[in-house]
Amino acid sequence: MLEQTQQLSEFFRAIEQDGRISPMHISIYTALLHYHTEHKLQSPIAVFSFEIMKIAKISTRSTYYKGIKDLNDFGYILFQSTRKRNQGSKIFLISKQGV
Repeated sequence: MLEQTQQLSEFFRAIEQDGRISPMHISIYTALLHYHTEHKLQSPIAVFSFEIMKIAKISTRSTYYKGIKDLNDFGYILFQSTRKRNQGSKIFLISKQGV
């Protein structure tokens, strides 16, 4: 649990000065961190959009994918889409230590 707390603290320190980050991004990132914890800290985590959307309280796929794309582009996660309905996309949570 200490690792997750540290990772969340690093994320909040990193976004403090990042004006691009919105509540949607925070919701998705914290949902990913929760999912990561619930799945025994596997890295990468294999996720289906509907799983994270439910945790993050995101109701549309377009909002979810915009948030995931942004978090990937901004360097907070590494997203690898499988584009297969029966296989989850891979997501790596990137540490922002020293920020």
